Amino acid sequence: MSTVTPDQQPRPAGKFTWRMLATVVGGQALVIFFGALTSRGLDPDQAPVVAGLTPFVLLCALAVLALLAAGLMRRSFGPALGWVVQVLSILSGVFVPMMFLVGAIFAVLYGYCQRLGRRIEREQAARALTEQEN
Repeated sequence: MSTVTPDQQPRPAGKFTWRMLATVVGGQALVIFFGALTSRGLDPDQAPVVAGLTPFVLLCALAVLALLAAGLMRRSFGPALGWVVQVLSILSGVFVPMMFLVGAIFAVLYGYCQRLGRRIEREQAARALTEQEN
């Protein structure tokens, strides 16, 4: 999430937070791709479901989006894009039912890392401030 600087300008999440979030979403991209392979293995003759695309192609596209989100995590819109990946990951359970659970687990992990990252960065800022005063 963005924080607000004293001059009211939004700034992206700090380095620690975006690194943790990028790690979660990057790992999630691998799991989504394995989900795509699973969907292909369960139904080798997949019929198109959305815009002429098969579940395999849609899940592969979601895995690429997750990798893109991990790479863009340091940008101000990165954490929001990560949440989009979380929602789409949960919705991918329509194609592979186990992805409902996997998506929910990653969404909880993503939210926890976001919260923990902000707390750690506040503590680091407070420590830097006390060191600067001494």
